[in-house]
Amino acid sequence: MDGKLIICSAPSGAGKSTIINYLLKQDLGLCFSISATSRPPRGAERHGTEYYFLTPGEFRSRIDAGEFLEYEEVYPGRFYGTLKSELERIWEKGRHVILDVDVAGGCRIKAQYGSRALTIFIRPPDVGELRARLERRATESAGAIESRIAKAEYEMSFAPRFDAIIVNDELHKAKREALDMIRTFLRK
Repeated sequence: MDGKLIICSAPSGAGKSTIINYLLKQDLGLCFSISATSRPPRGAERHGTEYYFLTPGEFRSRIDAGEFLEYEEVYPGRFYGTLKSELERIWEKGRHVILDVDVAGGCRIKAQYGSRALTIFIRPPDVGELRARLERRATESAGAIESRIAKAEYEMSFAPRFDAIIVNDELHKAKREALDMIRTFLRK
């Protein structure tokens, strides 16, 4: 089987993780690509499960060694990236890769893999709803939420560069739309 890639991007709070977790439970042959980051773990996050947690120095060394498919300094001093070895690990298991990456990384991966990759942008119905979702999480300060809102507005400008846009105004509808879209893509 030639493994394919499903690339999901969205502003923080748009529902991307919820939709990805739903898709992983479906019979699609998907395996989640664990990203690397230089940020510290939050809550119960574990190395090798939610992320590969690297020090900024380790991250930079791996960049210099050419080990990343893509990477981005998303916030000052906070790197996120996709290790090339992650895709190979998943494809060797005979599975398709689903990635949760920022918009710039998603566009870079699509440019490298072309029709072997499907890019999906998940967006909230509007910025006001996004703000409410982030506030309900209660995991960040007001200043951090404002920073995420500003970033979200920038990220939403990338949506037209994606193969598909899913507006997550009703979660069950967004899940179904993503599932149908991915099933069609994997059959090609």
